[in-house]
Amino acid sequence: MTETRPEREPTSETPQSNERPPGVTDEVVLAVGRLTEALETVERARGHLYEFHQLCGSADAKLADAIEQLRDAGQSDTAQELQRDLLGRNVAPDRWSFQVVEEYDDGYWSPFREHERRVREFLLDGRRHVAEAEMKERERSRPSEA
Repeated sequence: MTETRPEREPTSETPQSNERPPGVTDEVVLAVGRLTEALETVERARGHLYEFHQLCGSADAKLADAIEQLRDAGQSDTAQELQRDLLGRNVAPDRWSFQVVEEYDDGYWSPFREHERRVREFLLDGRRHVAEAEMKERERSRPSEA
């Protein structure tokens, strides 16, 4: 990071605090909050990839059952065709679903998490969800309407 860190006095608060460090501008809090939102979307996408991975595995296991049932029903040619053309098939060129997940983890998810953490460390003393904590405080301190 080539920018200078915002000038502020060290605080005695722990890095786990969600309070804005002294001297940090609204613009920085909002920008880092938006970066964190982007990471949360990446996390959700990763979860969907794991869902995809598990569904592919489940489909393959069910296909294996169907192939066995077709053999038992005297449909050996059909069973052989399914086994040859579908069972254990790659979901992407030369890759099973677990390899797609690993590539996502290594090539996108891990670097994204690392950059988000580094930006938080650099600009917010590592504090998480500062923008959300401030939104919570604004929402809770709003006068109630009767």
